[in-house]
Amino acid sequence: MSGRLFLVPNLLGIVPPEAVLPQRTLDVARAIEHWAVETPKAARAFLKTIGVPRPIAELSIVDLAKTPDPPATLLDLLRAGHDVGVLSDAGCPGIADPGARLVASAHGADVRVVPLVGPSAVLLALMASGMDGQRFAFHGYLPVRADARADALRTLEQRSRAETRTELFIETPYRNAAMLRTLTTVLRGTTRVCVAADLTLDSETIECRTAAQWRPHDPARFDKRPAMFLLQAG
Repeated sequence: MSGRLFLVPNLLGIVPPEAVLPQRTLDVARAIEHWAVETPKAARAFLKTIGVPRPIAELSIVDLAKTPDPPATLLDLLRAGHDVGVLSDAGCPGIADPGARLVASAHGADVRVVPLVGPSAVLLALMASGMDGQRFAFHGYLPVRADARADALRTLEQRSRAETRTELFIETPYRNAAMLRTLTTVLRGTTRVCVAADLTLDSETIECRTAAQWRPHDPARFDKRPAMFLLQAG
C-alpha cells in the first residue's frame, strides 16, 4: 500500500497552533517524517511551533521552490508506503505556492491525497467580506509598477462588473499602502473594496467600504501586515 500525501495548512502568523488548527491536523503533522515545503526555514519554524516529537534535524525536508518538477524521490517514498507532508509558508498548500505540481504527480501515481483542515487567507477574507462567494477569482500578486498596477486593477474591476464576481489578490506587505491608494484612485467610487489584514491573529482587521469611502482613510496602518485585497464592482 502506498503512503499518503498530506496537505498541511500552515499558520498565518505568530499564534498558538491550537487556536487555529484542529487536533487531527496537529496529530498528523507531528507524525510525518518526510516533507515537501515552499521554504525550509519557514517549515522548520512551523514544525518547532507545533512540537514535533523527533528532532527537526532528523526530518527529511525537500525545498519545492528549488525543484522544477516534483522530485522522483518523493514519489518513490510514497510508493514505498511512507507518508509525505506538503507545507506552504502560510495557509493552505497548493494555493499560491509550488505544492500543486507534487499533488498532480501524486494523483498520476495513484497516491492518496489528503487535504487537512486549517486556515486559508483567501477563504477567510472572502467569508468576512460580504462579497459574492458564488463567483470569485484569486489573482495572486498584481504588477509592481504603478502604471501596470493601475491598469490591472481597472481590468479586474471590468471583469467583476461583466461577470458579477469578486476579485481577490495579495500584495507584498510593505506595499499595502501604495496598493490601497491606487485602489481608491483608479476604481469607480461605487466599487466595494475590502482589506483583510493579520487574519487569525489578535491584530486581525477586516474593513470593507466603497472606493469613495476609503479615500479619507490613511492606508499607512496596513503597511507591513499580511493582507488580502478584495473588490467587487458596484
